Amino acid sequence: MGAGAGSGQGQLFLRSLLFLLLAGPPAHHPARGQLRYAVPEELEHGAFVANLGEDLGLDVSTLSARRFRIVSRAGARQHLEVNLENGILFVNERIDREEVCEAGGTCLLHLQLLVESPLELYRVEVEVLDINDHAPTFPWQEYVLEVAESAVLGARFPLESAQDPDVGTNSVHTYRLSPNGFFSLEVQTRSDSSKFAELVLERALDREQQRVHRVLLTALDGGIPERSGTAHILVTVLDANDNVPAFDQPSYGVSLPEDAPAGTLVIQLNATDLDEGPNGEIEYSFSGHAPPRVRELFHVEPRSGQVLLKGRLDYERASLHELYVQAKDRGPSAVAVHCRVLVHLLDVNDNAPEVTLTSVSTPVLEDAPPGTVIAVISVLDRDSGDNGRVSCEVGPNVPFELRSSFRNYYTLVTTQALDREAVPEYNISITARDMGSPALQTRSTLTIPVSDVNDNAPRFLQPSYSVYVMENNAPGASICSVSALDPDCQQNAYLSYSISDGHIHGMPVGTYVSINSDSGHMYALRSLDYEQIRSFQIQVQAQDAGFPPLSANVTVHIFVLDQNDNAPVIVSPMPRNGSVATELVPRSARPGYLVGTVSAVDADAGLNSRLSYQLLQATDFTLFSVAPDTGELRTLRSFLEQDASRQQLVVQVRDGGQPALSATVSLLLSVVETMPQTLSDFSEFSLPPEVSSSSPLTLYLLVSLGSISFTFLLAILILTAIRCRGERRSRQGDSCSPPRCHCCPGSRPSSDGLKTSNLTAQPPAGTTAATCLDVPAGGPPGYCYKVCLGPESAQSDFMFLKPCSPPRNNEKDPGKRSRPEQHLQVSKEVKQPNTDWLPPSTQRPALKRYQ
Repeated sequence: MGAGAGSGQGQLFLRSLLFLLLAGPPAHHPARGQLRYAVPEELEHGAFVANLGEDLGLDVSTLSARRFRIVSRAGARQHLEVNLENGILFVNERIDREEVCEAGGTCLLHLQLLVESPLELYRVEVEVLDINDHAPTFPWQEYVLEVAESAVLGARFPLESAQDPDVGTNSVHTYRLSPNGFFSLEVQTRSDSSKFAELVLERALDREQQRVHRVLLTALDGGIPERSGTAHILVTVLDANDNVPAFDQPSYGVSLPEDAPAGTLVIQLNATDLDEGPNGEIEYSFSGHAPPRVRELFHVEPRSGQVLLKGRLDYERASLHELYVQAKDRGPSAVAVHCRVLVHLLDVNDNAPEVTLTSVSTPVLEDAPPGTVIAVISVLDRDSGDNGRVSCEVGPNVPFELRSSFRNYYTLVTTQALDREAVPEYNISITARDMGSPALQTRSTLTIPVSDVNDNAPRFLQPSYSVYVMENNAPGASICSVSALDPDCQQNAYLSYSISDGHIHGMPVGTYVSINSDSGHMYALRSLDYEQIRSFQIQVQAQDAGFPPLSANVTVHIFVLDQNDNAPVIVSPMPRNGSVATELVPRSARPGYLVGTVSAVDADAGLNSRLSYQLLQATDFTLFSVAPDTGELRTLRSFLEQDASRQQLVVQVRDGGQPALSATVSLLLSVVETMPQTLSDFSEFSLPPEVSSSSPLTLYLLVSLGSISFTFLLAILILTAIRCRGERRSRQGDSCSPPRCHCCPGSRPSSDGLKTSNLTAQPPAGTTAATCLDVPAGGPPGYCYKVCLGPESAQSDFMFLKPCSPPRNNEKDPGKRSRPEQHLQVSKEVKQPNTDWLPPSTQRPALKRYQ
């Protein structure tokens, strides 16, 4: 068996090789943009068909990268394949032409070739050439033919036809009959060019001489090498039945829709026989050479002659069926007559279009330009005519359209720009509809995801951020969080946060705050101080990870909230040399007398800087009170004899913060009979630098001091001018000479000769020298007005003295003339008042007399 099989395959290979040598190399015929080749059947795997790479003009080295392939329907056998290394089309599996193409005629394999990058489609037709691989065969190896002895010479007896699956010259070509003395053979040709044999009676039969005649019928095909098949014919000579049935016509034609149900009457045949009795009773049946397919689809009623539909018709498989029906009487030596019935099938729209996605390029970039090819779609309808004409369309309201490239081939392309953020995925409904009645349609859904492109910049949730941070915060504490959104996806939506470069009070912004690049949480890197910085702003940038990256900025306003971390600072009165602040109060002060004002400042703001004053300790709480808002220290009643001459007070200044902070100042009040002309501790203060720069009171104090200084300088200039004028008059012999007019701060003038003015100056403390200026009066002669201005004193007084005239000759007391010199000497020894607010002993009598 194995040796026989190997020998058969070798012979088949030799026959194929001989066929190729005779037919020449396979030729390709480009027509309408497609190639056509021819290849014999039964070639072994790997047999060369064509060089597609060369014929299509493709670069062989890029076939694999461009995915060059044959596109076939699902479930279809892949008879041919392409070698991606050299572009050669070869036989993938053995091709049996009789299996691939059941019907006769040209057998074509339609190939769709697809190559990507760019997307290109080619159509190739491969004709499968028949080889003589089948020998003719008869349905039976032996036939029994009954011939009446009364048959006339020239009578014809159709014989069973041999079947050969091959086509063309390889099919049944002729018949031969073995030599005999009674019969000859004539070969007839049907309309489809098929051959059948008829046995012709050449010599009268005599049943009594020979009852049976045996002949050998041989069927030959036209292939190379020639093949043949044989059948034995046994001719039995019967007694005479000299009339044969006859059909109304030798050939019939009928049309039948392909969807006709089983049992449908195809045709009613009628044959007549002039004989009577059994010789005139006719039976109908298929001829012996009726194909098996016909016997499966049709049935002939033996008695009635009705041809009925037995199986299911399919126009797409075969559009024409040829039936051979014979009629034969029941008499002896019955002779069968034949007729042909041609059944033409009418196409019915029973096949819906088939939609095949040949190639899909997904996902598609959202910035793909209009006209970008997304997919190649093939549509097939197995019906014919209008039933097989198909139109294809996509659903409405989608940015895609179908363009026809080849017949029944469409490309799906974009019609406008896509936006993944608006529609991330499209479900495209593709509808294929034929032109039949009623029309059939097939709907297929294609899902096309849209790939993201970094076309959206981040967007912050707020146009700006305002952050309130309590001062004295812990370094590293989170102060706020910023957030931005990016409608893109994946890495195009991954955001990182950063702080733009800048400076805050001369320092880089990075020394104040930092930000988590992933979460957007912001942290304070240092403890903030409201008194140093109250607000600042920074620029935060959010940048995505796309290419190129996109970013957005937002301004973050950071406001530092005040915390009660600064206690009030007492600015007035200021104690001297670290001792208790002192003040003199006249014993004659009435209720409500303003002793002084306690002034304080607080570096905080708001409620934290709102100060209130209260008397915390006092020698006698019934004697003094402090205004809670202004800090004015006033007497509540008049002094009594039993009241102590020294009053110790402690005044507390308290802010409005939570918790409240406070400061205290101790005051020592001395009750005196008369008030010295000295500056109290309430007016001698200077603002701390931190207060002067952070409180409105600083501005007020600076303006006040500037005004006082300007007034003082103006007074000095006026007084200097007046003195210079007086000196000029004294030189001219005025009645008041300079030696006799003295400034006498240390003398004890009478009560009617001393008047105190309200001119006040503020010279620096610690100076004891006094400056005396002679001011000539504009009044009666003999009076001299002297301005005593101590450059280091806080007050200046105009003292009106008694008339001072030059010494007369009749004066007896020469010591009186020395008083001016004594007064001048005393005036040069004036000292600063003590810090306990008590006047010097030399001035106490004068103060008492002033009172």
